[in-house]
Amino acid sequence: MDWGAPAMMNSAADSSLRDLCCYGAGIAGNVFAFVLFISPLPTFKRIVRNRSTEQFSAMPYIYSLLNCLICMWYGLPFVSYGVVLVATVNSIGAAFQLAYTAVFIAFADAKQRLKVSGLLAGVFLVFGLVMFVSLALFDHKTRQIFVGYLSVASLIFMFASPLSIINLVIRTKSVEYMPFYLSLSMFLMSVSFFAYGMLLHDFFIYVPNGIGTILGIIQLLLYAYFRKGSREEAKRPLLVTHT
Repeated sequence: MDWGAPAMMNSAADSSLRDLCCYGAGIAGNVFAFVLFISPLPTFKRIVRNRSTEQFSAMPYIYSLLNCLICMWYGLPFVSYGVVLVATVNSIGAAFQLAYTAVFIAFADAKQRLKVSGLLAGVFLVFGLVMFVSLALFDHKTRQIFVGYLSVASLIFMFASPLSIINLVIRTKSVEYMPFYLSLSMFLMSVSFFAYGMLLHDFFIYVPNGIGTILGIIQLLLYAYFRKGSREEAKRPLLVTHT
């Protein structure tokens, strides 16, 4: 009797279950991220309707575009194997951020148009430089580490947006500018990709999304605490800031 056969079958079953859970977590992360990506649509409908960017800022979309491009690069086989769902979610995110930026440029005044166009060119220049350096100077293993740390840094930098919202809620004691469903989507997306990274044992995925999960919990707790003092649900998305 081959006593090793049952152990091998159990190992294969465990591996299949792990792969299924990993795939499910990644798909869920993509779905919740999509909700975040479409959240600025009401803002841009207003911009198109009024044919003016008013006092809205393009900076959140510029930052998000660079972040999505770097994270997309990390998820591609040129850099990492087996994390294609990171590439898919960030390629979709990059397309949305580029579209938002293009609309902003189309309806901005001349000064803003020039500034945002320059920043957009800078984003692609930086991304092109990251691609060139990572391909030309590193082998696959060190390339993953190099781009991985860049993606972690860009994601942590992106957390300045929810941190600023948290600070605003505490100062004003109101959740007017922190829509519940947006905060919930951010939390669920972060949890999903945290689980995805943990199942893959990928430090560069689970660390920033672990931080995002903590921030998401804080936002939801603040919402529960301050919602009674809020006069109305915010209509502007989380990533929109005013100058």
